[in-house]
Amino acid sequence: MSCTQRWWISFCIMGIMVTNSVCWARFERSGLGQYTLAALSWVFRRSKIPWEELLCKSTRVVLKRYGIREGTLLIDDTDKKRSKFTTRISKVHKIKDKVSGGYIMGQCMVFLVLVTAKVTLPVGFMFYLPDPAMSAWRKRDVEFRKRGVPARQRPCKPPKDDRYPTKEELGLMLLRRFKEDHQKVRVRCVLADAVYGTKGFLDTASDIFGGIQVISQVRMNQKVRFRGKEVSVKHYFEKHSGVPHAITIRGGEEVRAVIGSARLHIRSHGKKRFVVALKYEGEEEERYLLASDMSWKTLDIVEAHTLRWLAEVFYEDWKSYEGWGKLTKQQGEEGSSRSL
Repeated sequence: MSCTQRWWISFCIMGIMVTNSVCWARFERSGLGQYTLAALSWVFRRSKIPWEELLCKSTRVVLKRYGIREGTLLIDDTDKKRSKFTTRISKVHKIKDKVSGGYIMGQCMVFLVLVTAKVTLPVGFMFYLPDPAMSAWRKRDVEFRKRGVPARQRPCKPPKDDRYPTKEELGLMLLRRFKEDHQKVRVRCVLADAVYGTKGFLDTASDIFGGIQVISQVRMNQKVRFRGKEVSVKHYFEKHSGVPHAITIRGGEEVRAVIGSARLHIRSHGKKRFVVALKYEGEEEERYLLASDMSWKTLDIVEAHTLRWLAEVFYEDWKSYEGWGKLTKQQGEEGSSRSL
């Protein structure tokens, strides 16, 4: 990069740290007029900074400086609330508000985090936008089901549009990109939540890194085969209770938990998976984990899954203190991705 580009990036980093936002007007005020709002915006939009390489190169610097050669990858997604009237910010759509239970307008981002023994850092992200035709079909299909309309009389599912990749596909794209950009880093396992707990994702994610372990959560109503009968995961573990164990949380403190496990045939996957029922001390409901590699021990799977909490910590801290969570109103797809 040129000297001007390096100065611009360093000034923006200073502005983010001082103002806790990505806002050119605030940067101008905090810089005491060194750069004007128009100049900052022009470089952001017009300069030939290699934006796609910035995150990759900076990650390599951190990994080399700390001597990091292995880690665990976490895949998750998070929402960014936007104005209900916005039309120029990229990939804004209607999303479910977890707090109120209603709907808001916002952006959804799938991100990849690398967890190591020394640092936890983001290594990739992509914005998700649902297929409008598929969303409209699902809405109509739910209405017809409630009215008792037979399947043959309901509208057919529209063909998949490649312009709108699913969250699973975005997650796999991020994993492939990480594999290409950081070939010297040994990935121990991949962790994801229930959204990514499909046969295609688990098998493909494992194959990308040469057959490593992939752990996700599974729904309680997922059908498994036991002694020739199909039952839900919840029903199976109600009949086969777990036993108390002491597990280590992220290599630190020990906690008590009731753990049950079995190698069960998952109907939707068409093969056996390692299924774990986990209930921490003080919790009422069990959570269920799914692992692709059945050679691991139960406690190893549970202790590896505890690292997923770091993804929650990362994006809550990132939204609050790293600038992107406030006043990031840059327009267009480039505006969202470059400011991120």
